[in-house]
Amino acid sequence: QVQLVESGGGLVQPGGSLRLSCAASGSIFSRYAMAWYRQAPGKQRELVAVITIGSSTNYADSVKGRFTISRDYAKNTVALEMNKLKPEDTAVYYCAAKAAVSGPSDPYNYWGQGTQVTVSS
Repeated sequence: QVQLVESGGGLVQPGGSLRLSCAASGSIFSRYAMAWYRQAPGKQRELVAVITIGSSTNYADSVKGRFTISRDYAKNTVALEMNKLKPEDTAVYYCAAKAAVSGPSDPYNYWGQGTQVTVSS
């Protein structure tokens, strides 16, 4: 079992940057693959970035080259660095986790409460 708490959301102008953080507790952080999802107004939930137990990363095409996902094993956190933000990045961003033994197609089954990111001038 793992509990996730996101922080770092807020209001930023187009072209600006934000850093989101997800703190994990309740289980062994190193045994979970981590991901960031987002859901924009009127849109379906979208997978933004994934970092595996081996620290391999994958990104949605819409954020590739602008966002960076990383994890800190000592602090039990995962971060999402967001640069060159666009209005279409506006969404609630969710941290998600699943056991490293899960198959690649298995869903993420642990979720944070979400943090709002608004990109607007």
